[in-house]
Amino acid sequence: MLQPIGNRVIIEIQNEEEKSIGGIVLAENAKQKPTEGKVVAVGEGRVLDNGERLPLVVKVDDTVMFDKYSGKKIDYEGKSYLVMDENDLLAIVK
Repeated sequence: MLQPIGNRVIIEIQNEEEKSIGGIVLAENAKQKPTEGKVVAVGEGRVLDNGERLPLVVKVDDTVMFDKYSGKKIDYEGKSYLVMDENDLLAIVK
């Protein structure tokens, strides 16, 4: 199991649709830029200057939106994940 450090989160990327409704294959640059994924692990939180730890807002199983080019892609046990700072997330999907 992967455990992020600090204020980082690990996200399992949800597959993007490769075709439009009419069945036309979309070019990479024509796809919507923000992407969604499921949070699979969260760090302990950021340590403040006074030594206290600020917990993360997101939690495991949250669906989040992030910019397509955010984070660092890693492969682990046959799956692809993104590791990014919580600050790089755009929204939690409710």
